[in-house]
Amino acid sequence: MPARVVVGVQWGDEGKGKIIDILASRADVVVRSQGGNNAGHTVESGGEVYKLHLIPSGILYPETLCLIGCGTVIDPKVILEEIDGLIARGITCENLRIDPRAHVIMPWHIEIDGLGEALRGGSEIGTTRRGIGPCYMDKAERSGLRIYDLVHPEVFAEKAKLAGELKNKLITSYYGGEALDVDGIIREYTEYGKRLSKYVADVSVLTFEALRENKNVLFEGAQGTLLDIDMGTYPFVTSSHPLSAGVCTGTGIGPTEIGEIIGVAKAYTTRVGKGPFPTELNDEMGDLIRNRGHEFGTTTGRPRRTGWFDAVILRHAVRVNGLTGLAVNKLDTLSGIGNLKICVAYQKADGTVLKDYPASLEELAQCQPVYEEVAGFDEDISSCRSFEELPEACKRYINKLEEVCGCPVKMVGVGPSREQNLER
Repeated sequence: MPARVVVGVQWGDEGKGKIIDILASRADVVVRSQGGNNAGHTVESGGEVYKLHLIPSGILYPETLCLIGCGTVIDPKVILEEIDGLIARGITCENLRIDPRAHVIMPWHIEIDGLGEALRGGSEIGTTRRGIGPCYMDKAERSGLRIYDLVHPEVFAEKAKLAGELKNKLITSYYGGEALDVDGIIREYTEYGKRLSKYVADVSVLTFEALRENKNVLFEGAQGTLLDIDMGTYPFVTSSHPLSAGVCTGTGIGPTEIGEIIGVAKAYTTRVGKGPFPTELNDEMGDLIRNRGHEFGTTTGRPRRTGWFDAVILRHAVRVNGLTGLAVNKLDTLSGIGNLKICVAYQKADGTVLKDYPASLEELAQCQPVYEEVAGFDEDISSCRSFEELPEACKRYINKLEEVCGCPVKMVGVGPSREQNLER
């Protein structure tokens, strides 16, 4: 059975957690491929709300194998807190496995992340300061520590001692910070490694075997397409590959194993952090959408920037991910706010009209949205349980999104629970 991939197609926070939870309930294996605890998936199940950061959403299903791939970066303290929190709520984590190749976020990564942002002054990237970027930097530099090292104390002590001493020089001499207690960190993290060792297994092999056995495999990523380090709004991006292609390198499977790629979007647009945002609404309408949509970060609590739906972004996401379908969340948020706008192109100061997403931040900053306006709707649609039950204005809006994005909408969200997801 070909694997299915779920990716975010805006700037993250599109509500992937709900879509993944629905699909995970039908999956035998759920695999997380990239990112770290800068991600946040909110899932509502059985009247309970779960906020997941590192652990795949399939963890709510005890028969589902949950895998964390080599493309992720793991903060051992955070993942253990997440495991303990789930166990305390009656959720077993015996079905969790972590690839030994995944890299470990160490305290010096978190320290350097914060110091680096402070050093940039008014030009900071807007990271979550959780050490994600510096950990990926060490991975690319080939000086990082991996989960394999963490669960082998002698190996870990030697490598961490060298790495920690080098980072202390950087922290004190370049950033002007205070040196960390490397020996204390090694003792602390060695204990984390002992607890995590039971979960370590080769995710590439487990995934391949599941696919060969014709099992239902679901891949989930973190963040969104426009935060991809190559295809996103660089430098205001994450340090990994949230694209569908990142699934392959982040888990160790080939692209021919993938059969379906679902992109998750909101019925409007949001983003967290800095960078150009052509359809942003810095007015009462933006505040209204933010408050009605509860647009505050799962991981950070930061208020999200809000704007009208941007089809230029979505066409970019359809192309670079190879999307086979879209899931559009939070249509209910738009009820009763009047006519709705869809950005169908950008216009530069010289009058040039762009239908495709520009490659440079500088060019994007010059762009103004070109809108098409469609009729809004006033009905409460949260109780709709099929696409056919939606008001005609809602159907026209969704059909318009399909037209301007060039991709079929297969799911429509009219509320946070899985029962409020309409499948076409």
